[in-house]
Amino acid sequence: MGETAEWGWAMLLDLARAISFFLGIVSLYWVMLSAFFVPGSRWQERLEACLFRLAVAACIALASGMLFAWRPAARRMEQESPLATLPMRLFLWSLAGMSILFALSWCIEEYFLPWARKG
Repeated sequence: MGETAEWGWAMLLDLARAISFFLGIVSLYWVMLSAFFVPGSRWQERLEACLFRLAVAACIALASGMLFAWRPAARRMEQESPLATLPMRLFLWSLAGMSILFALSWCIEEYFLPWARKG
């Protein structure tokens, strides 16, 4: 009975990992939508809307990273940091990419679009 209970908990842990990873991807999509795809808004408004959603995505990614880093008692020696897990890496790389793209869109809107409108 001990092996069956342990197997059941392992299945629930794997299911929780998959669901939390999916929620992390959806929350990053939510951040990207608010950062880039709000028609008729200026970059200051998009930034304000994006910061709250980014905090929520960070919490989801950290929780998912903790689930991915947690090991059952039998394999506890190979513990890894939550920051080194796939959900946190995905979050950090997405954050870096979206930050660069957001800064680039801000630059284009502030410095190049006024010239294009005049000419």
